[in-house]
Amino acid sequence: MPRQAVPQKLLRWYDRHARVLPWRARRGEVADPYRVWLSEIMLQQTTVRAVAEYFSTFLIRWPRVEDLAAAPLDEVLAAWAGLGYYARARNLHKAARTIVEEWGGKLPASHEDLRTLPGVGDYTASAIAAIAFDLPHAAMDANAERVVARLFAVREVLPKAKPALRKLGQSLVPAKRAGDFAQAMMDLGATLCTPKRPACPACPLNGNCEARRLGLQDVLPMKGRKAPRPLKRGAAFVARDAEGAVLLVRRASTGLLAGMDQPPLGAWSDRFPSREQALSEAPFKAPWRKRAGLVRHGFTHFELEIEVYETVVARRPKCEGRWVADLDKAALPTVMRKIIGAGPRRR
Repeated sequence: MPRQAVPQKLLRWYDRHARVLPWRARRGEVADPYRVWLSEIMLQQTTVRAVAEYFSTFLIRWPRVEDLAAAPLDEVLAAWAGLGYYARARNLHKAARTIVEEWGGKLPASHEDLRTLPGVGDYTASAIAAIAFDLPHAAMDANAERVVARLFAVREVLPKAKPALRKLGQSLVPAKRAGDFAQAMMDLGATLCTPKRPACPACPLNGNCEARRLGLQDVLPMKGRKAPRPLKRGAAFVARDAEGAVLLVRRASTGLLAGMDQPPLGAWSDRFPSREQALSEAPFKAPWRKRAGLVRHGFTHFELEIEVYETVVARRPKCEGRWVADLDKAALPTVMRKIIGAGPRRR
């Protein structure tokens, strides 16, 4: 396969079919490194559709990296609530302060320097270097990996195939328009070279694709079997006062959902506690009523099922936590909103 033809064909296709995204520079515009960095952090393990509204909200509240660095972490976490993978928000805030304090408010341009920022791994550094600074780096997200695996008919199973795919992807990066090429690979994988039923007849690279020639486009890239996730169970306690304010406590500053808000929770194990065991973990004594049904939520490494106990108090008892009336201002992860029964966060 003549590799030099691939970037030329792909860039011609991208010039006609590029997705319009809120963080993406239009043709002829210079990319804003702050927008590129912010979007790449948000897009880690999250879809474009989910990120778009959060990105716009962040940009309105904190239009410059200096604004983000000066913001209280609690406000950043609250604005991030519902987007998931909350360590990203903490690292984003920490990196913003690093950029202001150590880099004069400007993102470092080199891959090596970008890697020193909190929350910036090898892929993210490559994507920022290419898209924001037009440096010749392959931005190998899942879409680009799929395109490359099919172009070269790579049969090694993921994730073992990642180093080989990265090397092949890097071999395709053109000396000019590296940023456009990176985004073109992402767009091709998102719109035509999709995981299932790829639209090969419409693909600009169909004449170069080894997987299509061999009839393997529907099975590549090969993926190993995922191990089943363990199931954890527990109880949660949703207390409201006479005005409807909800009792919230702050999670520990490290670990799962670190620093986020939640209603009081009991311990998690492989089985539900008895009513007597559950009420021994309640934040205070009250006529707790168990809500019908369960709250189910999937985390990266385990599944969670929660039984919810509810009560309404005429007077706020003395207990740990704070009573919050406006839940939109709380840093509540999606699972905690499910537990409270608050519905999706209004944005």
